[in-house]
Amino acid sequence: MNIELENIIEALKIVAGVAVFFVWVVRYENIKKEFINYNLPKWLRDLVGILKLSFGAMLQFSNTGIVQLGALGITILMSAAVVTHIRLKSRFRHYIASVAMLTISLIILFNASVS
Repeated sequence: MNIELENIIEALKIVAGVAVFFVWVVRYENIKKEFINYNLPKWLRDLVGILKLSFGAMLQFSNTGIVQLGALGITILMSAAVVTHIRLKSRFRHYIASVAMLTISLIILFNASVS
């Protein structure tokens, strides 16, 4: 893989990790409101938060297998988030971040799989 692509992938891994941390730690009150608004249980919110933070941390490792697991986990969770927003008929602007994170995690997963 060339150096420019490696740098882009590393930047995406950092962006994904920071975004997960920001949303699930710094803006946690907003997450709590969102799950209440969508009538989703607290246990699901807590499970998703633990998984997202764990998967986001896995992206920061140098071990390809761990990065693949983290990217796959985020891909699955973001797919579920997008499907949930679509089923609840949310406006696209409410779930564009989920689509962006899904795209980033797919890029990281694909790159880790071919490395």
